[in-house]
Parts: sequence; C-alpha cells; structure tokens
Amino acid sequence: MAVADTQPGPPLRLTDRAGSLTFLKGLLAVMRDLEAALVRESEGVRAGRIAEAMTGAPAKAQFAAAYTTGLEAAKANAIALARFAPEELETLKLAQKRFAAVVETNQQVLATARAVSEGLIKALAEEVGRTRTPTVYGRPSHSPSPYGRGGANSGPLVFSRSL
Repeated sequence: MAVADTQPGPPLRLTDRAGSLTFLKGLLAVMRDLEAALVRESEGVRAGRIAEAMTGAPAKAQFAAAYTTGLEAAKANAIALARFAPEELETLKLAQKRFAAVVETNQQVLATARAVSEGLIKALAEEVGRTRTPTVYGRPSHSPSPYGRGGANSGPLVFSRSL
C-alpha cells in the first residue's frame, strides 16, 4: 500500500494469506513513514525551526490519508486478517501502540509551541499598548478619540508571520 493508494476505489477485500501479508506490510510501511514525518516535525519545532519543520506538511498529509485509508481497510477485513495473518496482525497492534505515543508527543510539542507563541504575542501587545499610553503626572492617561475607540490604544498590532 503506497501513498498513491489513497484514491477512492472499490473496497479492499482480502481473501488469502499472501494478500493479507502484502496489505499489512504496506500499512506498516505507511505508519513508519508517517511516524518519521511526525518525529521530524516535533524535532524541528522543539529546536525553534518552525518554518523548516512545516516543510514536510504535504507529505505528512499524504501519509496520514494513506494511514487512515489503511486503517479503514484493516477494520473492514479484520476477520480475514485474523485468519490469514494472526502474527502479523499482532505486529500491527504493537506498532499502533508505538505510533500512538509518537502522535501524542507531536501533539504536545505543537500545543506547547502554540501556547508559547500566543504568550509572546500577548506580551508584545501589552508592551506596545503600554508604550502608546501617555502619562500625565505619572498616571496613565487616555486622550479622547474622535472615533470613540478607546483613545491611544486603538491602533492595530502588526507582526510578521515570516519569522
């Protein structure tokens, strides 16, 4: 099962051991490829190389689509797989547990990066707002706005997404 096998077509029907083994081998290969893409992405984000880490997103999407299609086919052929390739099915189950741990780690890394960047943007906005607020006799003062938008703090916050 290659990445190109994600095209819709007739449902896969496994009827012998050779077909079952080939299917499981392909599904495991797709899982390894997707796992490698997730690990590269996590390592890049951890190192602060966000743009570099996200260059693998198209391939990751293809691997994820192939993996999802493969899981659906495995569920539809669960009885045949258990009958024709029980040992290899156990290998798939073990690989699935390892893969779930990689996915969880990737999600944690991405959530941490998102929280950090949101915190940075919030701190930047507060700092910009603080520098725009004039002080009169040491106390913050807001000049009246002819537009009724809150005075000096009503300007837009601009930041670069290309960092």
